[in-house]
Amino acid sequence: MLDTANYTPRLKALFRDEIKAKLKEEFSYGNDMMVPRLDKIVLNIGCGAEAVRDSKKAKSAVEDLTRISGQQAVATLAKKSIAGFRVREEMPLGAKVTLRGDRMYEFLDRLITIAMPRVRDFRGVKPSFDGRGNFAMGLKEHIVFPEIDFDKVDEVWGMDIIITTTAKTDAEAKALLKHFNMPFNA
Repeated sequence: MLDTANYTPRLKALFRDEIKAKLKEEFSYGNDMMVPRLDKIVLNIGCGAEAVRDSKKAKSAVEDLTRISGQQAVATLAKKSIAGFRVREEMPLGAKVTLRGDRMYEFLDRLITIAMPRVRDFRGVKPSFDGRGNFAMGLKEHIVFPEIDFDKVDEVWGMDIIITTTAKTDAEAKALLKHFNMPFNA
């Protein structure tokens, strides 16, 4: 059994022991608090038209996202009714979860070392930053995570992954993620 009292995620220890010093030297920061670090990771699955036709699809997305993240996901609800799409206000249309702390590092480790190599025809991720040091990417299939039993999946969902950092610029955030071995293609 895992001793959770003395357990530190691998990437958290790597950041503390190696990456922080490398970034401090690379960008000439005055102190350790200036070094960018991971703030949170937000995972999102949007069910779209499937959730409108069958309300169980959104529940399935919540369960799958809970399994992937290791933390209870919440259903995303429609804000307004849209008659053309047959969407009613408060209708569940997807799932989301926000990861912080140890769970965030554990998820990033599984994403980089296990899930991404399982993606078909994977050639790296496109550097997609927002100008403020946050990174966003998408996966076409959520079944690349080992927590999902492929035989029990009724629907394959796409998935958005947003990594929020404390970096002020995209260059700092990209350097931080590169030190975590994020496989950028450019």
